[in-house]
Amino acid sequence: MIINYNDWSRDAFSSHPRWMEYAGFMALLAYGFFNLLWPDAGKLMQIPAVALGLIAFFTWGKEHRATFPVWLLIAALGIQSLSWVLGYFHHPEWIPDNPRLDRLGKLFMFIAFAWLLSGSTRNTLILWLSAALGFMLATFVQGHATDWLHGLNGQRVDFDMRNAQHTAMFFGTVLLGMICFSPRMLKAGHSALMWRAVWLLLTILCLTGLLITQTRAIWLATSFALVVVVLAWVLHRFRYRQTVSGRNMTLGGGALILLIAGSLWAANGIITHRLSAESEVIQAVMAGDLADVPYTSVGIRIQTWRAASEWIAERPLTGWSSNGRSLAVKETAWLPNFVREDFGHLHNYFLEVWVAYGALGLGLFAALAFWIGQGSWLAWRSGVLPNDMALFSLAFFVYWVIVNQFESYNSFGSGVFVFNLILAGLTTHIWRARRPSSQKNGSST
Repeated sequence: MIINYNDWSRDAFSSHPRWMEYAGFMALLAYGFFNLLWPDAGKLMQIPAVALGLIAFFTWGKEHRATFPVWLLIAALGIQSLSWVLGYFHHPEWIPDNPRLDRLGKLFMFIAFAWLLSGSTRNTLILWLSAALGFMLATFVQGHATDWLHGLNGQRVDFDMRNAQHTAMFFGTVLLGMICFSPRMLKAGHSALMWRAVWLLLTILCLTGLLITQTRAIWLATSFALVVVVLAWVLHRFRYRQTVSGRNMTLGGGALILLIAGSLWAANGIITHRLSAESEVIQAVMAGDLADVPYTSVGIRIQTWRAASEWIAERPLTGWSSNGRSLAVKETAWLPNFVREDFGHLHNYFLEVWVAYGALGLGLFAALAFWIGQGSWLAWRSGVLPNDMALFSLAFFVYWVIVNQFESYNSFGSGVFVFNLILAGLTTHIWRARRPSSQKNGSST
């Protein structure tokens, strides 16, 4: 089975009321499933999920109140406030009425979600799978089912989500999950045929979706993440052989190779066209002539990044406050008018944070990445974080860093959604791993 129902332990962290635990988890589950499928319902369920999680965390989470993410949340609020106050004295004409603390604050909802997951591998897998299924259904319900046919005919489609880049990001995330969790989903036993069918269907849809959304940055990030997955598996092959049967690996690996090869063959024209479209930009960048980079899709990004570098150089430590990402585009005189009018951000999340909140803001995310990385590693070494979940966390880190170099996913609801769900699952295991051995309830397989 993909999920071992013995993994549940309601006292993994505390003895908060049973009704609050179940109500909070069900709200979180509904948020994960409906956020893309039925956005109004998803937003509605987000409120009790965050509220119940935070109430339970700060009321009964005595051991974790001083956890590093909480201090980072406080730091995020302080950095945004400091940047706003300093900007008010330096450039008041460009400063909003308030510091807009939600810009960074919303990326810490995972603290509440992690508490609701109660350190349970089972609950984490249920949440992630529910979110994946909700997204897949949304491609048929929110968009038009015919989008799949249009995409297969060579059109670039987005399934009526924000745009093709964001839809492709979801496909890439789910595909990484299907690959990393394939031994679990292909495992023999009760309901094996059902889970194998689910894995095969989701994998085919993800591969197809990645191709027809035609987003080069997602292709790049997914490819690099897959290379990391393979290298990590090879380096730890002897450890994995203790828990993964050779038959399942052969079945999953063979099926995946056939699916990828078939997809690439079928979409050869799409891939060739998309990769060759930016040849002039690549040549200009390789020659070091950044000023002469043409204003194509990628070229506009490079030119706005040049503009951002000038703004960063002027206020490198504290930035230009929350409007910095748009100021770097709209107030840079040498950018063409059509760029200044049509583009409101930099398509690079890390540059946007640097422009808005300076090196302090950038350091905030570096610290969070270090805490999650180190904590996940230690949780895996202690046997709390399962092998496949650890592998997925590594793949997702590589993937997320790359995709946010070309689109500001963490600035939009789509990225906030994925970021918080993934970090919640990792954080809940990190917290469980740091409890005394006698209290590390729940299976990590």
